[in-house]
Amino acid sequence: MVRRLGCQSERNLCELTHHLDSARECETLYIVMNGLPDVKWHSKSASQTVESLESDAADGLHPEEAARRLACFGFNEVCAAACRPAWLRFLLQFHQALVYLLLAAVVVSALLGEWVDAAVIFGVVVVNAIVGFLQESKAEDAIGALAEMVITEATVRRSGERLQIPSREVVPGDLVILKSGDQVPADLYLLEARNLQLEEAALTGESQPVTKQTAVLADETVLAERLNLAFTGTHVTRGTGMGLVFATAAGTEMGRIAGLIDQAEDLKTPLTRKISRFSGYLLYAIIGLAAVTFLIGTLRGDDWRSSFMASVALAVAAIPEGLPAALTVTLAIGVSRMARRRVIIRKLPAVETLGGTTVICSDKTGTLTQNQMTVQEIFAGGRLYHVSGSGYESEGRIHHREEPVVVGENAALIETLGAGLLCNDSKIVRDEEGVAKIQGDPTEAALIVSARKAGISEDELSERLPRVESIPFESGYNYMATLHGESGEPKMIYIKGAMETLAESCAYQLDEEGLRVPFEKEEIKSLADGMASRGLRVLAFARREMPVEHRELERDHVTAELTFLGLQGKLDPPRPEAIDAVAKCKGAGIDVKMVTGDHLLTARAVAGQMGLVNSDGGQAMTGAEIEKLEGVALAEAAQRTTVFARVTPEEKLRLVKSLQSLGHVVAMTGDGVNDAPALKQADIGIAMGITGTDVSISTADMVITDDNFASIEAAVEEGRGVFDNLTKFIVWTLPTNFGEGLVVMFAILAGTVLPILPVQILWINMSTALLLGMMLVFEPKERNMMKRRPRDPNEPLLTRSLQLRILLVSLMMLAGCFLLFGWERERGSSLDVARTVAVNVFVIVEMFYLFNCRSFTRTMFSIGLFSNPWLILGSVVMLGLQLLFTYVPFMNLVFQSAPISGRSWAGIFAVGLAVYLTIGAVKMLDRIWKKRTE
Repeated sequence: MVRRLGCQSERNLCELTHHLDSARECETLYIVMNGLPDVKWHSKSASQTVESLESDAADGLHPEEAARRLACFGFNEVCAAACRPAWLRFLLQFHQALVYLLLAAVVVSALLGEWVDAAVIFGVVVVNAIVGFLQESKAEDAIGALAEMVITEATVRRSGERLQIPSREVVPGDLVILKSGDQVPADLYLLEARNLQLEEAALTGESQPVTKQTAVLADETVLAERLNLAFTGTHVTRGTGMGLVFATAAGTEMGRIAGLIDQAEDLKTPLTRKISRFSGYLLYAIIGLAAVTFLIGTLRGDDWRSSFMASVALAVAAIPEGLPAALTVTLAIGVSRMARRRVIIRKLPAVETLGGTTVICSDKTGTLTQNQMTVQEIFAGGRLYHVSGSGYESEGRIHHREEPVVVGENAALIETLGAGLLCNDSKIVRDEEGVAKIQGDPTEAALIVSARKAGISEDELSERLPRVESIPFESGYNYMATLHGESGEPKMIYIKGAMETLAESCAYQLDEEGLRVPFEKEEIKSLADGMASRGLRVLAFARREMPVEHRELERDHVTAELTFLGLQGKLDPPRPEAIDAVAKCKGAGIDVKMVTGDHLLTARAVAGQMGLVNSDGGQAMTGAEIEKLEGVALAEAAQRTTVFARVTPEEKLRLVKSLQSLGHVVAMTGDGVNDAPALKQADIGIAMGITGTDVSISTADMVITDDNFASIEAAVEEGRGVFDNLTKFIVWTLPTNFGEGLVVMFAILAGTVLPILPVQILWINMSTALLLGMMLVFEPKERNMMKRRPRDPNEPLLTRSLQLRILLVSLMMLAGCFLLFGWERERGSSLDVARTVAVNVFVIVEMFYLFNCRSFTRTMFSIGLFSNPWLILGSVVMLGLQLLFTYVPFMNLVFQSAPISGRSWAGIFAVGLAVYLTIGAVKMLDRIWKKRTE
């Protein structure tokens, strides 16, 4: 058929030619059929299709011809995407500027002879790499899952004989037979369709089973409306059919989506982009400062080795060794918190990405809605009724103008509801947990529930009016009819179907008193159109009385003299908690867009109930309209539009790319194979855990276990908390590194001894990062987090205000260190004592500063001093370690420290308190300035 129909490339196309007379024969067949996948099969007639595929509509392919085609085109399976070997993926975890800094710290520590420190830092690097590797090892499994998903058994006819073969052996031109329960093995042109319905939600997003037919369609018919085709991986829910295979393997719609998945970019998250940018700047700064330090020392006449070791000390001081560990732990804690809120994270950076999301593109069915069709409106006997309650439970009522209805007062209403029960092949049962489940069509289940809400029992009604015969629903007729009645009693035909079909057969209508009156065709059709305009799926109901002796049901009996009973309008209702979640997201400045394969009217109606669109029903467009737009026009439409209906996988992908081109951080939800390319392209792909396919789940960054949009909103809140805590750690840790670097640099410039040694710098960095900074990751979320606007994706990791705060604390550390170091030396203290005081200055200042970093705007008392007990515990343990560092002989030997006096401790705590009060004053001034500018 073409190259993409199988896994072989053009060059090795004929490697499996043991069934052929020659490779040239295979090549000829390939060339003859090369252009077929670009054909619009839905617009071809059956005879044209048979001729194009060189097949037989009655007997199918000859077995030898099938073998030739299998050899030429390959197996009917999606080729797995080429992936990097595991060892290379593991090594790529080290390919980050920050990791290079840490590896440099390992080398530096080793050169200094500090093998323990070198081992600890290297261990941090390796652990980070292992965690990243394990978290992301499944990121490329989507196409493999897709291949497993579509390998089933298929029933084909070859040379007139019915055969059962593996679906991977189906070839173009095969005649495939379908029956209820089958999975379609390849893309088919339908030659026969008897009551054939297919579940295509995984491919098109259509929430209801699609009734198939064999009529030729227009060229411009969109994928979801190509009713004369059946697609790979979809399921037969009702009826039988037969079709010719026109595409297999990668040439199918499912295979084309696999190609889109493979082509979609693996984007860096906002966090990884910012960390990478920040690490790059830090790398250049450290290298530059180290080089300047070495150059100054050499020019001043110092020994080159001492100059080199001084520049090494500067590098060690400036490297934030604890940052990768803090990043991993912070994200891991976010994963744990999200799991408690029904969110499973597959890739760690996705935790933070949610917090920076500016647009959420959400599927409709099951995510924003309950995925339970519910009757919302009933018209009968001249009155329009509303039905409360949702889902398949019978809780709810029927009311007219806000007043409860006594059903018996309207005979037409009773008959309309009864017709929905009797002309029905579905059931509602309860599972082991007592939850209502349907057996059959969701539309029919909704009719059962609406009757139950009126107190009508299906068992009692069926006993009184047992079914005698039925005419099943067929798309060509658009109705279902059943004949009911006891033996020896008059019979009654009940019909349900499309309004436009039944309207042509009705002569009468039932009024409120149960009397037959002339049928008001135009008025009723106008009412039905009004219900449809509100997004409801409308079914009409009618009946016809038959004589006592009547026992058969023919189509002629339901084409005239019918009595119209009423209308029932159904809708998959929104989840109440999802409505609240959408409102919270909008309050947080996050734009929520509905992207669905469902009908535009239905999507717009649900969006209105969700509060996504205005009451005027605007801000919506279809996939066909999207397809006509390019570049800037598409980006502008994606920005201003809220509801996208009848979209294809390519259009979803283009929407995500367009929004990203405007600088948005896009979260995309989905459950079907059709969603997978967009899930991968999005900054964060969100799969549904209940209805999600293997492909969508393995492609996504996170999975919602309850398929509920409210869980997404909760995850966004957690993501914002994670980013806050990570930012707090960075703002806390950088003054130490900058302060240490400044101390080393100033000492070199002044030509004095170093106030802190490299080994002491490593002690400060590693111990405080673990016991102080790491405690910030347990910080509770701040109030009103979901009332903030989203972070600007282009905004740097640290705002100008935070940068100035870091610089201020760094300078205060520099001043405090030199001040107390010099004071100790003037008092005649030894160099080891003076350095011990300098080390403790850094640790105690970090401890005081830590409590100021719990919030960038509020005091620790307004937050609650004990709201984060881990912070208190870490501070107590850190203080204990510093006492060991200062007074234990072994620690004195290893770190060249020495005991210090109480007066020295007083000076150290005075510096720490000064830093705390200064930053507190800065925060107060910021609050005052913010109030004045608002």
